[in-house]
Amino acid sequence: MITLEGVRQRAELDAAARGYHLNPNPTFLQDLLEGLRENEERYGYPSCPCRIAAGRFELDRDIICPCDYRDPDVIEYGACYCSLFVDAKTYESKETRPIPERRPVEKQVRAYGLAGEGFVEPERAPLTAVKAAETGRRLLYCRQCGYVVFSEEPPYVCPICRAKREMFAEITARLELLSK
Repeated sequence: MITLEGVRQRAELDAAARGYHLNPNPTFLQDLLEGLRENEERYGYPSCPCRIAAGRFELDRDIICPCDYRDPDVIEYGACYCSLFVDAKTYESKETRPIPERRPVEKQVRAYGLAGEGFVEPERAPLTAVKAAETGRRLLYCRQCGYVVFSEEPPYVCPICRAKREMFAEITARLELLSK
């Protein structure tokens, strides 16, 4: 069993090794750490809590926390995409700003399991129309910053840019059914 304290310690050690801090908002930080723990229990590796994982290590390698995009994001914006890791200035000001997604579209498409551009491997896609209908969940995005969530309802506040839930819209794309 993966403990929340173990996840926190690993994140703190990684942050300290790079001269970063963890997000100064205790409630927000707790949610991110719980997401990491949940993903590690689910997939066997701590995939980023702010992105949809494919559930296959070889496809998710770039979003295993700390993700490949963390350092460029912290250097340019003062925080990583999900704002788990922040620089000293952001830590002291306690303010983050929206960060654009750096993950290439083809990797996102594979993870979302959506049809498009020939990148999808339907027999392995975790998100299907059948699964979506069974769970009542929808793929939603923040119209302000582009944050994506697979949920029944949008969050009250976007975890990235703090936009209100009214800023969320449903992604209406054709979902591939598993044929095999």
